[in-house]
Formats: sequence, C-alpha cells, structure tokens
Amino acid sequence: MRPLPEVPSAAARADAPPSGAALVEHYPRLARLGYLVLPHSLSRDRRVLAAHALAQRSLQAARRAGAAEGGPVPPPRRPGRAEAADPGYAYVRRQVLRGALAAGRPLRLRRRPLRAQFPPVLPLTWGLRLFPHSGGAEELALEQRLSAVSGAARAAFVLRGLEGLADREVRRVLSDAGVADPHAALLEADGVPASYALLASPEFDPCSLHARPPDLPRRRRYVRAALAGAAALLVCGTLLGLPGEGWGRGALSEPLYARNPAAEAALDPGALRRVPATFWQRSARADFTAWPTRGDRTDDIRLLRRALRVWARPGGAVRTSTTPLTPVGPPMGPPQLLYAGEVGASAVVLFHDGLRVVRYAEPRDADPSEGAALDFARVDGADEASAGALVVSRTQGAVRYLTAPWVRRVRVRDLLAPGRAPHALHRSPDGVTDPLTVPAGAGCRSWNAVELAGAAVVRLVTDLGELAPARLTSGPPARPRDVSGRAAYDGWARTACLLPAVRAHGVRAVNSWVYAQQSLPEGNGTAQWLCTRAETWRGTGSRVLAQFQAPPRRPRGSRPPGVVAARAEDAAECGTRAPRVLAGVLWKSRGGRWYVLAAGSGQFVSLSTSGGVTSRARGRLLAVPAGAGDRARLTGRLADGSRVTALH
Repeated sequence: MRPLPEVPSAAARADAPPSGAALVEHYPRLARLGYLVLPHSLSRDRRVLAAHALAQRSLQAARRAGAAEGGPVPPPRRPGRAEAADPGYAYVRRQVLRGALAAGRPLRLRRRPLRAQFPPVLPLTWGLRLFPHSGGAEELALEQRLSAVSGAARAAFVLRGLEGLADREVRRVLSDAGVADPHAALLEADGVPASYALLASPEFDPCSLHARPPDLPRRRRYVRAALAGAAALLVCGTLLGLPGEGWGRGALSEPLYARNPAAEAALDPGALRRVPATFWQRSARADFTAWPTRGDRTDDIRLLRRALRVWARPGGAVRTSTTPLTPVGPPMGPPQLLYAGEVGASAVVLFHDGLRVVRYAEPRDADPSEGAALDFARVDGADEASAGALVVSRTQGAVRYLTAPWVRRVRVRDLLAPGRAPHALHRSPDGVTDPLTVPAGAGCRSWNAVELAGAAVVRLVTDLGELAPARLTSGPPARPRDVSGRAAYDGWARTACLLPAVRAHGVRAVNSWVYAQQSLPEGNGTAQWLCTRAETWRGTGSRVLAQFQAPPRRPRGSRPPGVVAARAEDAAECGTRAPRVLAGVLWKSRGGRWYVLAAGSGQFVSLSTSGGVTSRARGRLLAVPAGAGDRARLTGRLADGSRVTALH
C-alpha cells in the first residue's frame, strides 16, 4: 500500500531563506548532486557545466531570498540530518533538484520553457573540454544503470546514498522538488543494484576535473565558415537591395544542402527507415532490407544525427575506409537503420541505403578529440546467403559480428584444423557476437571462420578486412555449395592461407574446387589441382588462383598451403561463364628429378607444351621430364577444337 503523503515538519520552514555565505562550504556536494541527477544523455562536458550552473543559481536564489526576508537563519549543518535543523541547506538542495529534473524534460511548444532546459550561460569555457576523473569498472556500471532510469529515480537513489536520507524524507524532498509520484521513483531506484559508496567516487565529482582540447581542426573550420557566412550575408544583402527582383528568385537550383528537401530528409534522424523485429519472417526478400532495427541506442537522436552528418560531410578528424569502387557520398534519401548501440568502448551505428552498408563509430562519451570512424562497403544484390552477418566492431586484432535475424546458431571453426569440431560463439540478445580473433598473422597458424546456422543450412563465412564477411563455398562453378564434408574441409585447410591475396578487395564470396587429380611420377602419390575464385560485390575485379596441392611431406595431420600455379584478375576462367581452367608447374620429385606437370578441367581433350620443354599429351593431364629452371608455354585444346592458353 502506498504511504500517505508526509507533512513537512512545523519546527522550521522548508523554504527558510538561508545565508549564502554559510552555504558555500557545501558547494562541492551540491554540484555533485546536480551532476548525478542531470540527464545522462548530455555529454560529460555539458553535465559538468550544467551542474555548476545549478549550484551557483541555487546559492544566488538563497541569497536573494535571505535579503528579502531580512533576517538571519541558522547556518547549514551536516547533510543527512533532519531538514528542520538545517533549513538553509534543504532550500538550496531543493533548488538544485528542481533544476536538474527540469533539464531532463523535453521542450513543448505549448508549455513555457524553463531556464534549466537550455544550456547554461555561465559558467562557460572556451577552447577546452572539462571531464571528471575516470573511475573503475564499478563506476562505469553505475553510470550506465543510472542512465537507464528516470530523473526522479536518479534523484531518489542519490538522496538515499549521498545525502543519507530515509525513505520518508526522500519522498518529501522529491515532492517539494516537483516530482509527481515520489513513491514510484523510490521503487524504480530499488532496481539499481549498486553500492551507495560509489557516489563519492571522483568519477562523479564535477569539482575535480581534467581538461582536454576540443576538435581543433573542426574549430578552425567553424571559424572559416563563420567568416564565409558573414561575407555571404553581406553580399546577399547588397544584391537584394538592388533594383528589380533581386538575386535567386526564379533560379533552377537551391543553395547546396541548405534547402534541398531530399538532402534534409536524408540527414533527419526521425526519417530513418526502421524495420520491425518480426518483419523478416514475412518479407518476400531475405537480405539486408529485412534486417530489423536493433541496439540499445536506437532512440539516441543526438548519436544518430552526428552519424548522418559525418556520413554526409566527414571532417578531417574522421578516419574513413572504403572497399574498392564504393561511392562515399551522402545518402540519396533516408537510409535504413540496422543497428545503433554500444559495442565495447565505442558507440556504433550501421546504416543501409540499398547500395552500401555504412558504419559510424565514435567513443562512448562522444569525445570529439578522439575522432570517429566511417566505413563504407558495397552490398548491392545481397541475398540470404550473403546477408548473414556484418562486422560491427574491429579492435585490437578481434572482430564482433552482427548476425542476421534468421541465424539461429553461431560457431567458430579453424579452417587449418579440419578434424577439429567447431565451438559455439556467444551472442547478445541483439545478435552481436563476442570478440573473435582476426584470421591472419605471421605464419598462418590458424584461420578462424564462422558457421552461421539457419533453419536448414549452415554457411561458412570469414573476415577479409571489410564490413561484410566473405562466404566460403566449394564445388564446380555451376553448382557451388556450402562447405561440408571432410573432403571440402581438407581442401580449404590448404587454401585458407592464400586468402590474404584477396583481403580488402571487396570480396563477396570465395569458391574453391578440385578440378583435377594427378598421379605423380615415380610413385610420389596423388596431387590435387584446385581453382579458387573470389567474386566481388561490384562484379569487376574478380581474382582467380590455380593451386597445385602435392601430398604433404610433413608428418600426418600437417596441412601446408598449396602452391599457386597461376593467377588472373578480371578473368572469366573458373567462373559460371567459362568454367574451364588450365595451369602447370615445374615440380621436383622426392628422388630429385624435375618434371613439368599440367592439368586442365574436364573441357580439355589434349595438352601441349612448347619453348624450353616440348611435349604433347592426350587427355587433360600432362607430366614431362624437365630440367631445373626450364620454362614451358602451356596450351590446351577443347572438345570443339579451339585452343586455350593457361592462366598467367
């Protein structure tokens, strides 16, 4: 049962005019109180200045009230005692609470705005950013928990912990400060699982600060822009004062960005396309357009506005990366919001505009001095197979993925250990995975790939340094299939270490298949010939590698990478249009003798060599004795009689 409203004590008036001079000693506590109760959507620098403004205005109000009453009052005593014994401190504390709670209320057109709802005029700093000293993990956790509750609940928690008030006194103080339901605020404050002792940490002390410079290049640009704007206003005013219709009337184009409806809509956070959580289940398409909007900061208008503005006009402090031939201009209209939330130490936003996926990342405290990152990647023509995951974070040799809503299970497989079972990779409720080691490094001792399991299929993807991971497949070009079975994993075990050749190249999928097997001379076993083709999102720039995989000479279980016999770029070979492939190598047997070996795909009926080694063989395999350093020109004849040269 909710308790009856408490009646203030009759021993002393709660609004008794205090002596401002006596209250100055409590200034640090008042500033800390305001800093903790102020809305956490404000940056730390703005909260510091706002907390000092609230404390100073409350002391000035107390001094004016004392002068109006014309009589002294008892000086303030230790906070936490009954307010009847300390009316001066109770008065200024109430003023601080009122201002801090009012700062969190949204502006309404039909309601008169309060002074606390606007940035403070004083105190003011120029050319510096002021932040409290950083605390530990516990203080950071408390900061996050307080940001998730209402301002009234924060005030109740702080009055309990910092002021040491009992629940009855807390309800009365909140009621005096204008809280409509103090009892509900106390119940909400009970859900903050943190120690009250943390409120005394330097993390929440706005009087003990360290300073950092602002974004100096941006400040210089603002100064230049202000000077240019003043000059433009002067010129426009002069032109408009001339006889006639003036400049601009009847013009075909509007000023750049300023009054272009499409550009303004593209930069409006409220116009972002948001997809419901269950839309993908009934969508006719299974691609990025069916991804739901996810993340814990999808309603953070300030973050979304910063991300859109940086996308449209990135500054010098923004680190930008793009996949090859990806447009980096602003969106043509309101993009789709895929994700907005905190990942590690960064706040991340992912957009999709039909052609590109754009990732914006900034520090969690939105400190402009630390810059921001902006990444572009083409994903046009995506389908269910290629829209299974996106890289949401890449830090210190590890990546985190945001998985598609239809992905039911995520596992990690080491491609260099085909006999080892994969292990599970944990995901958050939003679909963000735990960090995964980047598959690269000296010696190529391991290569992590990710298995994305859906309702009836398991797809294998790997990170190649871009936003969209590349899908790995096996099988002939006409029928590539997802990697499964020991033979396919064995082939990829000796192919994975060749993938750095296509890193950061805009690769959409990599298919590797065995196009020939050859018995080696002198009984040296059976070799495999593989063709590996990397297709790009843009269509051009595909890369083809022909591999020769001889039986390993190392102990059983070792998987040395294959030898690249030939390579080509923007070639049709090994693809759906020209599924043929022909390659050769100069190979040394275990007995020390050299041979020219060659193999073609099933379309070849004969092979021949010329130059340093001359020979001809019926069928699609060739093995000719040669000398060390010999060079041979390899050609093949197809079933229709046409001649084809080998890959170069």
